[in-house]
Amino acid sequence: MRKDQTDFSHFSQLDLRVGRIVLVEDSKAKKPTYRITVDFGDEVGRKVTVGAFRNYPKEELLGKLVIGLVNVGTKKMGEEISEFLMLGAPNERHETIYLTPQADAPLGAEVF
Repeated sequence: MRKDQTDFSHFSQLDLRVGRIVLVEDSKAKKPTYRITVDFGDEVGRKVTVGAFRNYPKEELLGKLVIGLVNVGTKKMGEEISEFLMLGAPNERHETIYLTPQADAPLGAEVF
């Protein structure tokens, strides 16, 4: 195993799920971010996160499928509490873009 690699068992402990953005509000955080509510289906339930997604209009985010890491516990971000990590990557302008399935997937579907 390479020095910078991890054991596969570490990856298998991550609970990555498909969810749908159902609410986008301005957050109370210092950075200009949104408070995003995502529905991961009945098994996982709805979760809230604070995400750096101001490069998207709120209307564009509503209804989008996203990938979330749902078993990381909670994290206080200013006055907000994040309950999951919505996965994203930087674009060429270093703005966050969210990762989304290319086809419809059921809410709560496990990502592997």
